[in-house]
Amino acid sequence: MGITVKILVTGGAGYIGSHVVKALGEKGYDVVVYDNLSYGHEWAVLYGKLIKGDLSDSELLSVVFKSERFDAVMHFAAFVVVDESVREPIKYYRNNFVNTLNLIEACIKYNVKRFIFSSSAAVYGIPEKIPVTEDAPLLPVNPYGSSKAMVEQVLKDITVSSDFRYVSLRYFNVAGADPLSRIGQYRADATHLITVSLRTALGKRDHLDIFGTDYDTPDGTCIRDYIHVDDLSDAHILALEYLSSEGRSVIYNCGYGYGYSVREVVEKVKKVTGVDFPVRPVGRRIGDPPALIANSSRLKQELGWKPKYNDLEYIIKTALEWEKKVSRLN
Repeated sequence: MGITVKILVTGGAGYIGSHVVKALGEKGYDVVVYDNLSYGHEWAVLYGKLIKGDLSDSELLSVVFKSERFDAVMHFAAFVVVDESVREPIKYYRNNFVNTLNLIEACIKYNVKRFIFSSSAAVYGIPEKIPVTEDAPLLPVNPYGSSKAMVEQVLKDITVSSDFRYVSLRYFNVAGADPLSRIGQYRADATHLITVSLRTALGKRDHLDIFGTDYDTPDGTCIRDYIHVDDLSDAHILALEYLSSEGRSVIYNCGYGYGYSVREVVEKVKKVTGVDFPVRPVGRRIGDPPALIANSSRLKQELGWKPKYNDLEYIIKTALEWEKKVSRLN
């Protein structure tokens, strides 16, 4: 496991963070989760201990950093709904940018030099070339993407004057759930296409809205690169091991390298569930690019990332089993 032992995971009670905490725990890492539980859940933290706190609370952060003596930080705590960021940009800049600065300041103050950042393909905006590489220009088209790009710039600037090192992982569309259905996405207001489609198939919604059918794509709907959350978790473990072996600061795309349109995903959900649920075309959402597909060759070549679950049907099936479990619990 190298020299890294104790890991702080901010937002570790949320959807992606909790899956990474699971992966860390299974590898034997000592995990401390820091989460305000605004969208996370205590039951989702399968390993380590949970400290309830907000990243705006610099005093609590200092207490936690001073007492725990972390070897590295993984930062997931962020607001992630694109159209909400357009409606409420200040909310997104305050949480995703200002609060992240508080966290980075704590890292520097308490000599934590390894940082893994949960970034997003939204930093690319509407890329000129698909699949998009990490060297493509950052031209975000919504406050969510801008907030992530701003943090990346801060991280880059810090490394110039210190030995602070980071890995920024730019997620494409994360989906699926723990294969054992212990954890998964658990938000009543979920906007992820697969989750919303499954909830429609299970009768929790009257219909599914398709936002935009006039994009310059083969069937007129947006195309996205869907990655299973456990494959994404593996990328975080590899990034941590890389930083623990004194690797340089670097950015990686996290996706499979091919995309599915909204209509293709909907048809696959209908096939998996056996339910022909109602679909309603509506207008475009502000800030949605026509296509986002990752070139993840750098992650594969440099860190040896080998995705295990790059099958859309499998992704949907794990998400379906989770949604069924949630339905039973509710």
